[in-house]
Amino acid sequence: MAALFPGWKRPRRQLTGMRAVVTGGSSGVGQALAVELSRRGVRVLATARRRVRLAELTSAADGEPIDHEAGDLCDPAFRRHLVATAEERLGGLDLIIAAAGSGAIGAFSDADAATFARILDVNLVAPAELVRLCLPQLTQGRDPAVVFVGSILGLHPLPLHGEYSAAKSGLHALAAALRLELAPEGIDVMLASLGPVATEFWDSLVAGERPAWSRGKPVSAAFVATAILDGLERRRPEVMPGWRARGYALLARFFPSVIDRFAARNL
Repeated sequence: MAALFPGWKRPRRQLTGMRAVVTGGSSGVGQALAVELSRRGVRVLATARRRVRLAELTSAADGEPIDHEAGDLCDPAFRRHLVATAEERLGGLDLIIAAAGSGAIGAFSDADAATFARILDVNLVAPAELVRLCLPQLTQGRDPAVVFVGSILGLHPLPLHGEYSAAKSGLHALAAALRLELAPEGIDVMLASLGPVATEFWDSLVAGERPAWSRGKPVSAAFVATAILDGLERRRPEVMPGWRARGYALLARFFPSVIDRFAARNL
């Protein structure tokens, strides 16, 4: 029963005193998650590529201290180093939150293999392999959990977002599989399917630029972080912060042709 319904007859998760690794911590949702976790009494090790921005995050913490370690999660050596650093500095691990991500916009026929490989690596392979490395620590953790930060495009793709949609679709599938696999180990797996969020995502695309018709009104990163952590405390298997994300999910489930017709008219 617990594998099918993660929150079934289980008390609310108490985050205070937990130890967490948060990826993508230098900006956007990852940064907001690190700050909110700190406020809720969680010891955080934040990671991203931008060392200066991570240092600013550490100095701005107003709850539990936020530690940081800069590096590229697509580098297997850095992933191993990060897990060892978590063991050394935090004394173990209870939460891993994979919030790092990157996008690419444009026709698939115009893109190259390197762009596709980078998008898959950042959004799917790197978080998956980081979680794999963290499992020995998580199995020894207190009420452990994995959080994957995905996208509503993992539910139904949009044209010109093919590589990103493919990566996020894979992340959705991975989360669903691991939720069942890890339940016997006492590890929860939660997926956050995000719609438009006010972050630097569009300023750091691997390729292309944001199309005008893809400019939905965003919610704030702080709103998303609060929704994710509230869901984590309530043991929700999935959260979709904001009515736009939930509305898109409903269309994707019951009326996908509506999305396709809208996208086709705006190409």
